[in-house]
Amino acid sequence: MGNVRKGVIYALVTALLWGFLAIALKVASAKVDSVTIVWFRFLVAFISLLIFHLFRSPSEIKILIRPPWILVLAALGLSWNYLGFMLGIQYAGPGSTQVVIQTGPMTLALIGIIFFREKVSYRQILGFGLAIAGMATFYHNQIELMLGTETQYNMGFLFTLSGAFSWAIYGAMQKKLVVRYSTATLNLFLFGLPVLLYLPFVDLSPFADLHWGWWFLMVCLGLNTLVAYGSLSMALKYMEASKVSIILILNPVITFVSMGILTFAEVSWIASEKFSVLSILGAFIVLAGAVLVVKRK
Repeated sequence: MGNVRKGVIYALVTALLWGFLAIALKVASAKVDSVTIVWFRFLVAFISLLIFHLFRSPSEIKILIRPPWILVLAALGLSWNYLGFMLGIQYAGPGSTQVVIQTGPMTLALIGIIFFREKVSYRQILGFGLAIAGMATFYHNQIELMLGTETQYNMGFLFTLSGAFSWAIYGAMQKKLVVRYSTATLNLFLFGLPVLLYLPFVDLSPFADLHWGWWFLMVCLGLNTLVAYGSLSMALKYMEASKVSIILILNPVITFVSMGILTFAEVSWIASEKFSVLSILGAFIVLAGAVLVVKRK
């Protein structure tokens, strides 16, 4: 199997995991509060990586004691990205959140242009313009559909936007760190610090009454973090980052289609979402703009 095909497979695994993640998080929020879900996801991923390092490379665990300051900044960015995304799902719904979170890769591209002095092309400028126009169209039409719950939707929109910006900070710091450290070593700290940060705000009482099915869902959410980022690292090993980013933009499409099927099936375990033709058009304009921004050639 060629390297490009391997890269595509790993990138698709990440896209699928992140595409279904938003729906799974929305379901989990019916039983467990947002902060506790985020904390549990980081905890499962951290413990899994810690066990891996204890057996394979115990010397790299020292990064937990003396991390570089930019790694701490990256961990803070990733911490808020998870919570902002989770709160966005809680208030605005999985589909809307997946569209808004796409501002993260575009913000990272903007950081690269401004701070890393990367060249900007006319295509990228067009992409930024399309994304802004698409987001404005999407937001305006969604607000019209949210009569009586506009405040709640706005909260979700802003939480997601802040999560996207914090992910861009994480991505920029990660870009500098991967030159010196392995991804697995960096992730050990990136997943570990949020466990400590969110610990004072965790409510463990719901876990006492969880059915095994809910426990299975919570563990899967934690493993999603580990497997998705692991697959992403492997995808970047075999393919250019710009090509991987384009495949990852499938996330909202997967979520949109899945939510559409669930809404049509009238399931009772997740609230349906309302989308007009214009809001869907706006969403796809955002995605088209994102593709133009992240694509190098």
